[in-house]
Amino acid sequence: MWNPWRENLKDTPKESLNWRLWFGVFVFGLMGAARGIDEGLIGTTAELEPFIKKFGLENGSKHDQAETLSNITSMVQMGSILGALVAFFMTDKIGRLWATRLLCCFWVLGITIFLASAATAGNIGMVYAGRFIAGIGIGQTTVVAPTYLAEIAPRAIRGLCVCAFAGAVYIGIMLAYFASWGSSIHISSKTDAQWLVPNSMHLMFAGIIFTLSFFARESPRWLIKVGRHEEALTTLSRLRQLPPDHPYVQSEIIDINDQLNREREATMGTTWLGPIRELFTSKANLYRIQLSIMSQLLGQWSGANSITIYAPQYFEMMGTTGQNEKLFATAIFGLVKFISSILCAFVLIDLIGRKRALSSGITLQLFSMLYMAIFLLIDNKVSDDDSPQTPSQKRAATGAIVMIYFSGFGWALGWNSIQYLINSEIYPLRLRALGGSIAMTFHFVNQYGNSKAVPLMFLAMTTGGTMLFFSCVTALGLIWVWFFLPETTGKSLEAMDEMFNLPWTLIGRKGAQLTRGSGGMAEIMDVEGEKAVATEIEKGHGEQVERVETQRAGEQKV
Repeated sequence: MWNPWRENLKDTPKESLNWRLWFGVFVFGLMGAARGIDEGLIGTTAELEPFIKKFGLENGSKHDQAETLSNITSMVQMGSILGALVAFFMTDKIGRLWATRLLCCFWVLGITIFLASAATAGNIGMVYAGRFIAGIGIGQTTVVAPTYLAEIAPRAIRGLCVCAFAGAVYIGIMLAYFASWGSSIHISSKTDAQWLVPNSMHLMFAGIIFTLSFFARESPRWLIKVGRHEEALTTLSRLRQLPPDHPYVQSEIIDINDQLNREREATMGTTWLGPIRELFTSKANLYRIQLSIMSQLLGQWSGANSITIYAPQYFEMMGTTGQNEKLFATAIFGLVKFISSILCAFVLIDLIGRKRALSSGITLQLFSMLYMAIFLLIDNKVSDDDSPQTPSQKRAATGAIVMIYFSGFGWALGWNSIQYLINSEIYPLRLRALGGSIAMTFHFVNQYGNSKAVPLMFLAMTTGGTMLFFSCVTALGLIWVWFFLPETTGKSLEAMDEMFNLPWTLIGRKGAQLTRGSGGMAEIMDVEGEKAVATEIEKGHGEQVERVETQRAGEQKV
């Protein structure tokens, strides 16, 4: 029987794929639902009549309405910027588990204030305050969860484990979309319960994650970092269900200690600013920062995330009218994105590789965005009920609706998975939480700008012009991936340094081929890697590559 995972798992003891590992993946992966629920609920909540009337979303000019909607929508992103900034400190200071419990408290407090606004006479300030505080907790999930998942996962399935977080984003989105659609059908539009009931999902998920965190294990890598070596060995042994003296467990422990010792030796005597200075003075770390920032910038402005948040408005742009029809189409959109993310997490990311999966996703997204842009530039009255549509225009509109679904599949396969995965695995242990925090801060800055700007862009640039802008950014992303993004599939977290020590012109295009990087106490080039290095020397990179080889040989000799 064909097993696509057989090659990836050939060096992984079957005992390590046990219920303790999957329980940790479930608990921390579920944190992705925090963002998903909010993104899915806020756009659809703004379509419900009680919410519109309560907070005056119909008052004023179209510009005023767009401004109010963007403020409500983007307030969680503002809070998330602060959450992502403090996440690295909390994650490293109190550990991954207690950081999780703390963020759940912020999440619950903020949503409670938001829901309490229903008891007021349309106090928009409570909506803003509640969503900002909730954002502080939600923003931390994007640092805490991927960091933990990457640290407990066997390297062969690290992509799968971290993508559980990305998959949970779409569990949240899908459930939120269906909850809003269901409430619009079964709960009277004359009562605030129509928007309060679906938004209570926040409290349910936060409570589940908070409770289950007490049954999860702390990250062995964090335990070693804070000097709790015996506890780390015991925890890793239990996570892998292997005895402490098993070669696989010992290999992981040695790799972690080796990297941490090298980091401490390199930064000995520095102040608390040492990690920050190290992050921005090393060429290898600057390349890592470039990967983090560009993946967030290009991913957020590719337009797919704005479709997630403003999905009902996008379906209306393409000719889907009526509140229930828009919400139903949106719910199906959530289902498509959920299935896509699961397919990506369980099959594509580790099987075909990060780079190939991302390139395929971006290509599909680019095709979809271009179709929608051209359609809206040609037929800009499709959402106008007073403008009759010809049969060909109706078929083109149907095609545009289908392209929304295709763009969701491309986003789930591409940017959505990589924006969390790449930041959780490229940084060394000492800088992992800090690097992830900077990356996710930049993520939420761009998401805030995107969610704030899109309603106004539709007015200033027209809907077709906005989609054409997103298409251009998506095309730039495809070029960036080809040249700069390295393939990290199958490499241990402690072995990434080998690849980032290469000349910057080689890391993205040939870093995976030039380094073995599979861990296990040594960084040894295989025969094909040696041939590849020789080829690069002949092409003019000789001095730089030889310098890396000399440095590696000296480390191995020591």
